[in-house]
Amino acid sequence: MNRLFIRVFGGLLLALMVVGLFCAFLYSSINVVRYEHHQVKVSSPAFDWLASQDSLLLNTLLSGFSGSKSGHLSVDQIATYPLSAVQLERLGYTQTLVVKQAHGYRVFRKLDRENGEGDIIAGYFPDLYSGVNHLSGYLIAKDIERQALAGVSVDILQDGLSGLAKTFDIGVEKVAGSDVEMLSDDFQVESVKGYYFYPADQNSQAVGYYEFADGSVYRLYFPEAFDILSWPLLLTLVLLAVAGIGVAVYLLVFSIDKRLRSLETVATRIARGELDARIGVGRRDAIGRLGDAFNSMAEHIQRLVAVQREMIHAVSHELRTPVARIRFGVQMIEDCTSEAALNKQLTGIDSDIQELDELIDEILTYARLEQGGPILTFQDVDIKGIVEQVVSEQGGVKPDMTIKAVFDEGCEEWKQSDVEYRYIHRAIQNLVGNATRYAASTVKVHCSFDQDACRVDVEDDGAGIPESDWEKVFTPFARLDDSRTRSSGGYGLGLSIVRRILFWHGGQAFLGRSEMGGAKFSLVWPRRQATD
Repeated sequence: MNRLFIRVFGGLLLALMVVGLFCAFLYSSINVVRYEHHQVKVSSPAFDWLASQDSLLLNTLLSGFSGSKSGHLSVDQIATYPLSAVQLERLGYTQTLVVKQAHGYRVFRKLDRENGEGDIIAGYFPDLYSGVNHLSGYLIAKDIERQALAGVSVDILQDGLSGLAKTFDIGVEKVAGSDVEMLSDDFQVESVKGYYFYPADQNSQAVGYYEFADGSVYRLYFPEAFDILSWPLLLTLVLLAVAGIGVAVYLLVFSIDKRLRSLETVATRIARGELDARIGVGRRDAIGRLGDAFNSMAEHIQRLVAVQREMIHAVSHELRTPVARIRFGVQMIEDCTSEAALNKQLTGIDSDIQELDELIDEILTYARLEQGGPILTFQDVDIKGIVEQVVSEQGGVKPDMTIKAVFDEGCEEWKQSDVEYRYIHRAIQNLVGNATRYAASTVKVHCSFDQDACRVDVEDDGAGIPESDWEKVFTPFARLDDSRTRSSGGYGLGLSIVRRILFWHGGQAFLGRSEMGGAKFSLVWPRRQATD
């Protein structure tokens, strides 16, 4: 869970950082271009108008504005200023050029005609926005003043103001008397009668007022100052950020979905009968652990199916012998001529039925242990007592054989263990019973208990088992000989049951060689079971 969380959280955090840095870079870069465009857009109307004027009027206008606090204008040669090739090319295309300097801005515009005084208009403004707007208002006011001196009527002048406002890309409207009262001599532009200019502040844009001879006042709305918080730009960046985060989330989800689809594919293959299908080993996160659990489940299912098939095959084989003997016994009953012969056949049939009952019990026990987790009730049980009980029971069955229990020193202190009584009893009983079947004369049950584990070794002095067959003996229905007679006994399930009992107790059952010459079966399990 922690690895998956770190991976997803880290991926999203990295995506946020990358998208954030990209958006910040893009925002800054676009704003640089926007600001340059805004500078040119604000400056172009006034300088385009100046560039189209004749030399006499141009000199008059320049001389009147050059003393302004907002900046000054002059007509110079291009070679006077150190401009780059790109800037000179832009001037050649009659574009307005704005150059930022250390203490203000230089604005250049090539004249639309040739004259003897120079070929460019050069303007300097400490603050470009206020300076250019001041210049635009000044030029409009001077042109109206010039026309008024020429005798043009006020009505025509007012119409001309609207036309000039369009040329300079500014708004104009007639204002009420209350606004007229706000006109202050502090904002009257020098050398222009009736014109007032109010520079922009943090809360408003620059405006100008022109008062005509008849007392009417018109307000000039200059273009808005540059706003770095452009809503279209912000919306575009938000959409880009959402798209970037969406791509990052898609990549994360795609990786997870791809691995889950792999799990789905393997599950489908198993459902079709391909029980050997497995998921490839991946990262050790939640999905990786799910894949491991799925593989373990698939292996368990494959083993159960294999055991089931093997069991069906083996059971059908095992049932044939007692059933055949019962059928033969029933047929023999018909030919019995004496009561003794009849009783003999009935006794044989009864033994065969008992054998079938034992076989069915073995099969059911093994099936329960092979299923995914039988219900075990662990209790604190005296293992030494179980061993002594089994030895006593087998001693009664085999009185001609020596069966003894040997306990290491200290076993009395650690004899209590958490086990399922009936299963541990059966495991030890199976081993001792097998040992008595193949031992020559002696069977020894050696017990070793300590604080952590319990160990029971069952040894005999028989012929033993070849090392190559040590694992085979734990296979269901496996036998090392082909005998099926009553004297040999067993169905090949006893040792398989023993191993499964130890498995569900968290232990192991294994085979070795005894110092007595025969086989040595060992059971080892933890003395205390885990609480979970």
